[in-house]
Amino acid sequence: MVDTVLAAQQALAGERRGLRALLPFLGPAFIAAVAYVDPGNFATNMASGAQFGYALGWVVLTANLFAMLIQTLSAKLGIATGQSLPEVCRARLPKRFVVALWLQAEAVAMATDLAEFTGAALGLHLLFGLSMGVSALLAGVATFGVLAMEVHGFRRLEAVITGLVGVVVLAFGIELLASKPPPGAVAAGALEPHLPGGAALLAVSIVGATVMPHVIYLHSSLTSSRVVGTGAGDRRRIFRFEIIDVLVAMGVAGLINLAMLATAAAVFHGRGLASAGGDLGVVFTGLNSYVGAHAGTVFGVALLVSGIASSCVGTMSGQIVMAGFLGQRVPVFLRRFITMVPALVLIGVGFSATRALVLSQVFLSFGIPFALIPLVVFTSRRSLMGSLVNRPLTIVAAVAVTAVIVALNVYLLTTG
Repeated sequence: MVDTVLAAQQALAGERRGLRALLPFLGPAFIAAVAYVDPGNFATNMASGAQFGYALGWVVLTANLFAMLIQTLSAKLGIATGQSLPEVCRARLPKRFVVALWLQAEAVAMATDLAEFTGAALGLHLLFGLSMGVSALLAGVATFGVLAMEVHGFRRLEAVITGLVGVVVLAFGIELLASKPPPGAVAAGALEPHLPGGAALLAVSIVGATVMPHVIYLHSSLTSSRVVGTGAGDRRRIFRFEIIDVLVAMGVAGLINLAMLATAAAVFHGRGLASAGGDLGVVFTGLNSYVGAHAGTVFGVALLVSGIASSCVGTMSGQIVMAGFLGQRVPVFLRRFITMVPALVLIGVGFSATRALVLSQVFLSFGIPFALIPLVVFTSRRSLMGSLVNRPLTIVAAVAVTAVIVALNVYLLTTG
């Protein structure tokens, strides 16, 4: 940790150039990016590709651009204020509002954890044929093991989670090579906006699931104390490095999501199996049957790794939420155990894992306005942000993105 801080200070002082200057600042956005490739994204992207082929690739691209803007604002808030978004809310909003924000954020955190923990358990179930109950317990043990890395310093935990994202990247690189989607069709789907009949709900789901409220809270915390600038000039330089971090991390997440959709389109849509993407168990079996080369196994590994990584990030976010809104902390392992309980109960009574993933996304949509609106408002205040205050064009873009995402989630709730 000392070496990282020293390297960052050297970069700010101009003693490091190029990639050597950037490296100490990479990391926070990769932690946030985990939420954009979680099991909920697996379910949405595979369903979209199976039903509508490559046609919704442009929606994935648009959602990714939204994510870049939102995570940039979150990172900027932490850099400018030295506080997380929940801490800023606690310092500047009436207490009754703060308590209400905390309660909804806790509900969102538990819904998030339900999706991610269930996804990890489903991955184990598909890979090894274990019962969902046993798989859930093993997923819990694995999550505890990853979280234990923080004992050796947060940078160690950060590196492990980033490594898990790398496994997901590798997995879908293999899936693309094995499924051989036509590059022209993938490019056309991503660059030529077109909404087929009956695709509106899935398109809304892709965009609506883009913003995970818990990582808005978390990202602002990760940048608030990672490298502290001594003045406005340092903070601007730190922010420029963090913009690169966001572009790279969110770019990787976007490519993974596009790869999921393209894989499903090539394997299932091309064979007229439009309903296959609606069940991740069917996706697993279908990839092994139609693609071979252990494609289903690779998918299962990606799902398992994604579930473990995103579950850890969800637990970290829960810590930030409670500490920020209430000024209270609970041991991270106790929190991990408590938030496991709803998922264990649902799995224990035989509730559909894929259905649990879908329902959790509906819950998440309730929390989006409560994170996005304060973020846009606070980052637009010069008295709070100083020289990092949002520029007029940024404010217009942020308000527009917020309005679109909130409206789409309202639509999803009222029609789904």
